[in-house]
Amino acid sequence: MTSEFTDDRSADPRPEARNPKSEIRNTPRRRRDQFEFSERKKIRNGSRPARAFGFFCPFSSLRDLFRISNFEFRICAPRGFAFRIFSAGIRRGGVLADYFGMAIALVLLLVIFGLWARNFFTLTTFRTIANQIPDTTIAAVGMTFVLILAGIDLSVGSVLALSSAALGIALVNWGLPLALAVPACLLVGLACGGANGLIIIRWRLPSFIVTLGMLEAARGAAYWVTQSRTIYVGGPVEVITETTILGLSLPFLLAILIVVAGQLVLSRTVFGRYLIAIGTNEEAVRLSGIDPRPYKLAVFVLSGLLAAVAATIQTARMSSANPNTATGFELQVIAAVVIGGTSLMGGRGSVVRSFFGVLIIAVLGAGLAQVGVRDEYKRLITGCVIVAAVILDQYRHRLGRASPTG
Repeated sequence: MTSEFTDDRSADPRPEARNPKSEIRNTPRRRRDQFEFSERKKIRNGSRPARAFGFFCPFSSLRDLFRISNFEFRICAPRGFAFRIFSAGIRRGGVLADYFGMAIALVLLLVIFGLWARNFFTLTTFRTIANQIPDTTIAAVGMTFVLILAGIDLSVGSVLALSSAALGIALVNWGLPLALAVPACLLVGLACGGANGLIIIRWRLPSFIVTLGMLEAARGAAYWVTQSRTIYVGGPVEVITETTILGLSLPFLLAILIVVAGQLVLSRTVFGRYLIAIGTNEEAVRLSGIDPRPYKLAVFVLSGLLAAVAATIQTARMSSANPNTATGFELQVIAAVVIGGTSLMGGRGSVVRSFFGVLIIAVLGAGLAQVGVRDEYKRLITGCVIVAAVILDQYRHRLGRASPTG
């Protein structure tokens, strides 16, 4: 009697029995090798572009890390199975519908306050809004990445105050030129963001607790380095806000560029897809062979850096560095991002929609101020708008999942 492992080709004349490959056990390792070979063959033949998927070694080079991805990428896991993660964003029609919905909400606010307040539709009003939103917009980009990663950064306002204090000290006390003082300010933000990220990934602590501690520590450091006094900077930083291009201020243009760059990184690179995957199911990403810790560190460093950029713009607008500045700023940023539809549970968000959220809050605040609403009522109305926006976004997300094309 012939064993099932004996290569006896005369025992069964069927072609598949005479094929040596049919006698090789179909192991997970072999399936993975066949998958990688077939994908590389498709790339060589031109049937699949090389930018359509990324490999499981994320930091082998910057070219691999930021490889453009149009639709999906595959992760060839070292454990012997192929793990496919499709594009986390919805289809283009759905994306345009989301943007259109946010634009409709913004236009409705403009129309309501335009009919309610006599002087709302003026160049002064829109110039004021454009000058107020750059710092919030830039910080909202970093917060969007953090929330997509299923984290939260409560230290944004305090890091902004500490970075602003560092800028003021570098310009006034140390006498540094603006070209050297701004990098010093950015380094402070990088250091705070890096400290947040390292503590979170080293001891696996919740980002809420770590950034809450940084909120107090950075605010205390801002009071300490300034001796609880406002540092009046004046002319050296006013050049930032006074510079205009095509009638638009430099901070506003910088904020728009950061929004565009953030959206491209999030939706068109492997790095952005990894962030969405980690926010959706970190354990599945870890089992697929991807270490999520470098991505967490990178996101919190980015959040600290953008908070420092916002500090530079705010210091230039106020012409001073105040240790009390940006108190509660982190809540305003989180509110704008949540209004934009970014999930607090992670795995879903858009930088462009966060920008719409910033615009909605800014228009709401300016309109209520022009109609003479008292401050306590303004805060009450803004809070109700935030809650209503979250509830509507939850219903929209459920309908999108229930529809056959969503």
